[in-house]
Amino acid sequence: MRAPKGKYAWTVTVGEKGQIVIPKQAREVFDINPGDTLIVLGDEKRGIAIPPKASFSELMKRVFEEEKS
Repeated sequence: MRAPKGKYAWTVTVGEKGQIVIPKQAREVFDINPGDTLIVLGDEKRGIAIPPKASFSELMKRVFEEEKS
C-alpha cells in the first residue's frame, strides 16, 4: 500500500534511556540535522507530535486553541 504524496509513516524503538532514533528518511524529508533542537508536543487524547520547525508557530496556535463545544 502506497502512502499519499507527502504523507509518511515510520516506526522507531524506544531505548532503555527513553531515547528514539529518527529514521534517516525522516531526517532528510524534514531537514533535521545533528545539533538541531526539536519540539515534542503531547496531548493525552491525541498522542505525541514532533512538528517540522518551519510550521511550529501555526501548529502551536492550533494546539492551544480552546476546543469548541
